[in-house]
Order: sequence, then C-alpha cells, then structure tokens
Amino acid sequence: MVAVVVVLHPQLLLNENMIKIKDMEIPIILLILLPFVCHGQIAGTVGYVSDGDTFHLITVDGEKIKVRVADIDCPERSQPFGFEAKEFVIDEIRDRKVTIEVKGTDRYGRTVAFVIYNGKNLSEQLLINGLAWHYRKYSDLESYAELEARARAEKIGLWADNKPIPPWEYRKSKKSH
Repeated sequence: MVAVVVVLHPQLLLNENMIKIKDMEIPIILLILLPFVCHGQIAGTVGYVSDGDTFHLITVDGEKIKVRVADIDCPERSQPFGFEAKEFVIDEIRDRKVTIEVKGTDRYGRTVAFVIYNGKNLSEQLLINGLAWHYRKYSDLESYAELEARARAEKIGLWADNKPIPPWEYRKSKKSH
C-alpha cells in the first residue's frame, strides 16, 4: 500500500478540491496521482512493426511512439528466426489495442516498455515461443531467464539451431566488418 502525504501552503488552496499554481487551477487529485502517471502506462493501437522487438504505437491522442519491447532481444531481421519473430509480433499485436508499461528510454530515443495485450505480456510470449533472448544486460528478471531456459531445453524456435548467435553479438560482428 502506498501512502501519499501532500502538504499545501494555505495561500495555494482555492478550496478542498483545487489548488492554484501560477494562475492555473489544478485538481489536488492530479497532483497526488502525477508520480504514478508520469512513468506509467500508455494505451494505444499498434501500427508498423519494425522487427520482433520494435514497433510503433499510436496513442489515443494520436501521438506516435516508437516502442522497444523491454528485457528481451529478438534476432535481427537478417538472422535466422528474425523474420519469424517479426511475424509473431505482427500476428499478436498489429492493429490491436495494447497497453505499454514504460520502463525508460534507450539510447536511440525509443520508449522501452513491457507490452500487455489480451492479458499477456509480449516479452514473455516471445521467450516462450523461442523467438527472443532474455536481455540480461538490461534485466535481472529470474522469470524471464526461466522462460528462456525452458524454450532452450525444449528446442523451441531459435533454440532448434545448434549455436544460435545472440543479436548483440551479431550486431557487434557486423560493425567490425
């Protein structure tokens, strides 16, 4: 349970429900909820899918957000199972309503987020279907490590390959050539 204590200067209060800040009347409830909304959830419809872990979200306000799926890394499009990962994401969420739970922003300016749709988590679904690595560099979620290990043991998706190359190693090798 989270308790929020707001101490207001008497001159700022307009009444028991409103506060005045720089000539703006703001409902007190918004000030209380602001910390929870700023780094929270955003709803929208999925538009273009770039690859298995990146897509464009169109918010209810019409804003376009480039989303990087959190805590996993899918094969690059030119890698084995890169096409399958992208197709999986298209089948699961394109043109559908999703909610993203924002984790942060990456160095490319993409919004890093967990993607929730139909009661499912896209990161988990990609791991379960052997279409992604748990991105341990950015995540310490033990449940994701377990999902990857299970897909690996059952040789699901990219784990059917004898020596799949993690995308971060693949990208690194491409830069050195």
